[in-house]
Amino acid sequence: MATLDELNKALAGCIDSDTGRDFVAMKAVRNMALEGAKASLTIVLPYPAQSRHAEIAKQVETALLAVAGVSQVDVKMETRIEAHTVQRGLTPLPGVKNVIAVASGKGGVGKSTTAVNLALALAAEGARVGILDADIYGPSQPLMLGLQGEKPESPDGKSILPMRAHGIQAMSIGFLIDAEQPMVWRGPMVTQALMQLLNDTRWDNLDYLLVDLPPGTGDIQLTLSQKVPVTGAVIVTTPQDIALLDARKGLKMFEKVGVPVTGIVENMAMHICSQCGHVEAIFGEGGGNRMAQEYQIDLLGQLPLEMSIRLATDTGKPTVAAEPDGKVAAIYKAIARKVAVKIGEKAKDFSSRMPKIVVQNT
Repeated sequence: MATLDELNKALAGCIDSDTGRDFVAMKAVRNMALEGAKASLTIVLPYPAQSRHAEIAKQVETALLAVAGVSQVDVKMETRIEAHTVQRGLTPLPGVKNVIAVASGKGGVGKSTTAVNLALALAAEGARVGILDADIYGPSQPLMLGLQGEKPESPDGKSILPMRAHGIQAMSIGFLIDAEQPMVWRGPMVTQALMQLLNDTRWDNLDYLLVDLPPGTGDIQLTLSQKVPVTGAVIVTTPQDIALLDARKGLKMFEKVGVPVTGIVENMAMHICSQCGHVEAIFGEGGGNRMAQEYQIDLLGQLPLEMSIRLATDTGKPTVAAEPDGKVAAIYKAIARKVAVKIGEKAKDFSSRMPKIVVQNT
């Protein structure tokens, strides 16, 4: 008859391809039991990976069926996403477990497209996700999410409900102004408006809130990085040297304010001809990888310069929503899982569980 120790030894050989660790070392094995020849257990992942649940369950089942005396295996899959630590002196937002900043040192590298597709990818993997369009001067998320012209509701005249599209929550200054109205504001006004959007929105129990930061590393970006409780940041760049130069500045900015950079996404890494399928590195190659090695951070993934990505976002249905089973969507999902894994490896934030002590005169 099999024993629980034998089952644990078998599971120690099951490596999670997203973390590179076995499920026992990850402490992902819960409620393991033996009833005669039947083994049952639950695999609890600290990151969303719904697209891989069947694969992981099969991997575990195969390993346990190889144990002498086991002829039946019942594997349940669960996801438990926790709140993780942010910059010193800040606490996570109400209704939001983790904030992920998506930034670039310069414009035109596809940061907003990457941000919205990563948000959709995390949602597709089973997480509750929101996106905050932090670009006050040039908000693009309303168009990308197919919400242009829509207005959010305010139940009490003080707070606003997030807009919803493709299974995610969203907020942008673009929902509150006319599409052609320019925001002729100085830095302090922009910062104040953005903090109001962030804090006055009734985010509904989010596992992740992605903040699509404006391009650059000036006063606005630095102030936001200091005031917004960020769990981790993603830098978006192209392989081009001029883009990498500015991406380094973005990375250094996060280092200064104590925000860990989760990794780099190299956008427009190669062009794929829609007619013949020929692959060409228009903006150079290897730049993202060199930067990742230089700063000892992860290159999370490389995305192609493909017409379908642009067409999808222009029509209000980004690639992950438009072609959820396509090759590009698979790349976004793989990047999203890597980001979530890195977030999940951080220390947990227990501030919400701490008792609140109130001193009153009696």
